[in-house]
Amino acid sequence: MPQLAPRAVLALEDGTVLEGRALGAPADAVFELVFNTSMTGYQEILTDPSYRGQGVLFTAPHIGNVGINAEDFESPRPQVEAVVLRALSPVVANWRAQRSLDAWLAHHGVPGIAEVDTRYLTRKLRDQGTLKAALSTQGTPAQELLRRARTWPGLDGRDMVREVTTAQPYTWPGDAALHSRLHFPAGVRQAEPAPHIVVYDFGAKRNILRHLLARGARVTVVPAHTPAAEALALQPDGVVLSNGPGDPAGLPYAVQATRGLLEAGVPLLGICLGHQLLGLALGGRTRRLKFGHHGGNHPVQDLRTGQVLITAQNHNYFVDADTLPPEAEITHLSLNDGSLEGMRLQDRPVFSVQFHPEAAPGPHDAFGLFDAFLDTVR
Repeated sequence: MPQLAPRAVLALEDGTVLEGRALGAPADAVFELVFNTSMTGYQEILTDPSYRGQGVLFTAPHIGNVGINAEDFESPRPQVEAVVLRALSPVVANWRAQRSLDAWLAHHGVPGIAEVDTRYLTRKLRDQGTLKAALSTQGTPAQELLRRARTWPGLDGRDMVREVTTAQPYTWPGDAALHSRLHFPAGVRQAEPAPHIVVYDFGAKRNILRHLLARGARVTVVPAHTPAAEALALQPDGVVLSNGPGDPAGLPYAVQATRGLLEAGVPLLGICLGHQLLGLALGGRTRRLKFGHHGGNHPVQDLRTGQVLITAQNHNYFVDADTLPPEAEITHLSLNDGSLEGMRLQDRPVFSVQFHPEAAPGPHDAFGLFDAFLDTVR
C-alpha cells in the first residue's frame, strides 16, 4: 500500500484548527502568523531575518517550483519559525536549484504545513489582525497546540534582534550573487577612494550590503549592540541602520546608539527597523499595524515628486508621523493605509524608509535611494 503523507496540525489562538500535509522538519513551533502577498522570491523571504519569531503564510498558491539555490539567500539559513502553503510543488524545475524547499527546511529544522485553505487564513488575519499560532508536524495534539498559542507572550516589547545580529564586526567582501545574478544600474561604481559605510546589523539582508558594494562603497558590518562611539571610531563616511525583526520598542540600546549617531552628524540611512529606530531616537512613537505589511506589491508615494514606487515590505510596526518633531519632513506615504513610509531631517544628512529599497519586487523603483545616500556621503 502507498505510504500516507505525514500530517500536520495548525492551531490559532482564536480556536481555529486546521490539518494539512506536513513538510520540512518533524518539529513543533509557536509564532505570529503573517501573510505575504509576493508572487515570487520565497527563498529571499524565508531567509529574511526580519521574519524571526513569525510564521509565513504565502498567498501565492504554488510554492517550491524553483527549489533552493546557493545565491538568493538574504542570510545563511531560514529565519522563519514555520511555513504555511496551499500547495507545495512536487517538481523542482530550475537550472540553479540545488535542493528542494522541503529538504532545505527539513535540514534546518523548520516545520511547515501544506494543503490548507490559505485564502481563508489570509481573510481571517486581514479581518482579525495578526494571530499567535502553533504548528506541529510530529503529532502534538491540537488542544496542546491551542494552549501553547494562547499562552505564548508574543513579540511586543521583545528583543528579537539579539537572535539574528552578528557576534563580531566584519568587512563585507561581496559574494557571487553581487556580480552574476543581480542587475544594478550601469555605471554606478565610482572611482576611489571608496566611501566607508558602517552597517548596523539588526538583521541586515545581504542585498543591502550588495547594493552598497556595487556602488563603490567599502562596507563594515557591526553588531546591533555597538555603541555609537565605537561605530564612529571606525571613521565611517556614512552609517546604515538595517532592517530587523520584532518590536523597536524592545531595543533601547539601539535607540541610544542612534541618538549618538544623530548628534555626531554622520550621514544616516535607515531601512525598515532602522527607520523605526530613527523615529524613536527623534522622540517619536511606534505602533503596531493590524496585520502588518508583508509582500512585494505595496504602492508608496514620494510626496516630493508625486512618483509612486512599487515596493517590497516586511514589518508589523510603524512610526506615528504625528509624534515626530518639526525638523522631520515626511517624504513617503503608503497608498494602502496612509502610514508613514519615509522621512528626512531638514537640518542633517539623514533619511529613512519603511520599505525595502534593496529588494526587487519586479520593478527596481527604489534602487535610486542607495544612489541618493552615496551621493550624500560623497
